[in-house]
Parts: sequence; C-alpha cells; structure tokens
Amino acid sequence: MGLLDDRIVLVNGGSQGVGAAVARAAVREGAVVAVTGRRPAPGEALVAELAATGGRAMFVRADLADAGQAKDSVAEVVRAYGRVDCLVNSAGLTSRGTLLDTTPELFDQHIAINLKAPFFAMQAAVADMVRREEPGTIVNIITSSAHGGQPFLAPYVAAKAGLVGLTRNAAHAHRWDRIRINGLNIGWTATEGEDATQRTFHGAGDDWRERAAARLPMGRLGRPDEIADFVVLLLSDRSGVVTGSVIDWDQNVLGGLD
Repeated sequence: MGLLDDRIVLVNGGSQGVGAAVARAAVREGAVVAVTGRRPAPGEALVAELAATGGRAMFVRADLADAGQAKDSVAEVVRAYGRVDCLVNSAGLTSRGTLLDTTPELFDQHIAINLKAPFFAMQAAVADMVRREEPGTIVNIITSSAHGGQPFLAPYVAAKAGLVGLTRNAAHAHRWDRIRINGLNIGWTATEGEDATQRTFHGAGDDWRERAAARLPMGRLGRPDEIADFVVLLLSDRSGVVTGSVIDWDQNVLGGLD
C-alpha cells in the first residue's frame, strides 16, 4: 500500500523544482497527480515521465498570477477525476526588492503568486471537499524567510508571511470538516528556479552551489526530493491529526545564536 493510494493530488506550480519532486513522490506512493504551470513544455514532459513509470498524471496550463486561473485549476481536476483529495501550493516568485526600491507593481506580483493564488486554490479545493463531506489535506510550501528574511526579499517576505497566517487560519476554520492544512518553511534548496535567481540577481557562476554549501551547517543545500517525501507524509494519513502546523524545514535554527 502506498501512502497516497488512489488519492487525487493537485500540485500547483508543479512542473519543475520542488513541485515536480512532489509530483514524482506522490505518484510513487500511488496517487493520481495533476500539475499546473504557465509553460506547457516542462509540464507535459513531466506528465510523460510519470506516465512512463506507470503513473497517472495530467498537466493543467495555468498562470497563477491570475486568481481565476488558480481556482480553475481545481475545477479542471474535479472535471477530470471527480474530486481533489490533496492540494499542494508550491508556486513561488522570488524576484528581489527592498523596502526602499520595491515598486507597487513588484509588490502586487508577489502578493498575486505567493499569497493570492494559494488562497483561491485552497478556497476551491476546500469547497470541493466540503461539498462531498470528505476529508482532505493541503500543504503550502512557504519559506524560512517568512520569519524575517534578508533585506532584499521585502515583498517576498510580506507575501509568504501572509501565507503562514492563512495556513493557520484555514486549518483552524476547517478542522471540523476533517481537512488538515499545514505548511513547510523550507530553507535554501537546489532547484532550477534558485539557479536562475542566483545567476540573475546575484551574478553567480557555475560554482554557486558549492560556495553556498560551504556556508551551511550540513555542508549542502536542501534537495527537492527530500522536501517531497516530507510533503507526501503530511498529505497522507500517516501524519495523523496534525493540522495548522508550519514546520521549519531548514538547517538553521530560529532564535539560535553563536
């Protein structure tokens, strides 16, 4: 028996990085998976990869900067499979901005993708679960920067800190519906998106991962497949009654001082 046998799992922002790793792990544990993304090529390639291993998967093209498309992604999965049992919000915008140089347009972009999209995807998924009077699970991929973060992450921190509060609020509101909602504050992770961010905003070269690893306690960055296994556990019944938890998945300890 897989941890997610016969569950219908929607991974928003699932065509690459942590989201794609979650999709792979969920299929391995018996789930039927839908992934969303703006670009068809990586999404369809991932679906083909999962199908080649015997998994069932579909790609839903969606620009999560549009709250309507975030909601519609849930509706498409319900039309295809009849329901959504699990939702993972893994999309994220990490473009840089400080308190002093962030424009209203950049701020709105962060709110749209990092907070508004999860809100309305959760709204649609929870509505489906409540309509069917069935339990469900949701995991929001957040960030350890939600505790404060670096000065150049001001709009990102603002939006992701809002997602922390939303996770707890929604979990409290729907615990009697047996809908469990949790979050992961992930630390520095080796993903395609992080590679692009380091090169675009910090002028990083090909050795940036090695340089970053040397500065970290465990001597390496986090890996998407490790995060994915943790997400699958939270989505599954093996995580018991846990809800409203926002777990620091990081190698730095909040409040610890040297």
